[in-house]
Amino acid sequence: MTMGFLFCADPLRPRRADPHFEPEALAVRDGDGRVALIDHDALVAGRPGEAVARVPDGFGPVWYRGWMLRSGQYAALEEALRARGCRLLTDAGAYRRAHELPGWLHCFRELTPRTVVVPMAPGERAPHGRRLARLAEGLGEAGFVVKDYVKSRKHEWLQACYAPDPDALERVAARFVELQGEDLTGGLVIRDFEHFTGAQVRVWWLDGEVVSAGPHPDSPGDAVERPEILGDVREAVRSLGARFVTTDLVRRADGAWRVIEVGDGQVSDRPSTADPGVLTGALLGAGSTASA
Repeated sequence: MTMGFLFCADPLRPRRADPHFEPEALAVRDGDGRVALIDHDALVAGRPGEAVARVPDGFGPVWYRGWMLRSGQYAALEEALRARGCRLLTDAGAYRRAHELPGWLHCFRELTPRTVVVPMAPGERAPHGRRLARLAEGLGEAGFVVKDYVKSRKHEWLQACYAPDPDALERVAARFVELQGEDLTGGLVIRDFEHFTGAQVRVWWLDGEVVSAGPHPDSPGDAVERPEILGDVREAVRSLGARFVTTDLVRRADGAWRVIEVGDGQVSDRPSTADPGVLTGALLGAGSTASA
C-alpha cells in the first residue's frame, strides 16, 4: 500500500487542499502517494468525527501535514481516524513531546537556553512576587524570554516577550498571559535570554536523520550555513522518540550553535523557496514503522 497523507481542506473549496498546502499535495500525488482531506475548523471546534468524514474507510497509515493543533485536538484526530481504519504515523504522545516545550526540553537541555516551566490554565494569573522570583532564580543574567509551551509573542518583544531584568519580568509575564488569553498553551515558560547573531536554520529530521536544512520560513530568502552540532542534535532527536521533527538553530554571539525551538514536523511550516517534493519524497519513502 502506498503512503497516505492528510492535508487540511480549503474552507471555501472543501474538495481541494488548502492553498497553503496545495504544492505538497500535488507533490504527493506526483509521487504516487494517496491524499485525503480533513476539516480543520471542525476539528478545532471539537467535532473530530465531522472533521474526518472525507477520509476513506481503511485509508491506512498516514502523515498529517496541516495547520497546528493543540495536543488534545491531535489526540481527538487520532481517535477519530482510528475508527475509520486510519493510523497516524506520529501518535498523540510523540506529537505532544515534539510540539510542546516540556516534552522536548530534557532531551535538548544542554543545547538550548536554560528554562523554567510553570504549568497554567488559560485565565489563571501569571506567577508574581516572591513565587516568580523563586522560579526565575539562577536565570536572567542577560535578561529573560517569556513564552508558553508552543508560542511566543516575539512581535511584541518589549511588551510581552523580553524582560531585561527581574523587575521587568513580572510585568512582561503578566502581559504575555493576558494577551494569550484562552490561547495560552500549557503554561508559562521563562528562558534565559541569549544574544544570537545571523540567520536561523530549520533542520528537518525523519527517523533520526536529516532530510533537509535551510532557512526559517519567516525569512525564506536568508542564506544559511549547516550547523556544526548536528551530531549532538541527532542524538537529542533520537532520544525524543518522535519520527518527524524540526529543530530551529541559530549561532550565539560567542559562535556556539543553539537549538531555540523544536517542533513536530507535521505542523512545521517550510519556507516558500523550498521544493515541496523534498519533504514529501522523504515521507513517502519512510515506511509505516520507524527505522531509527
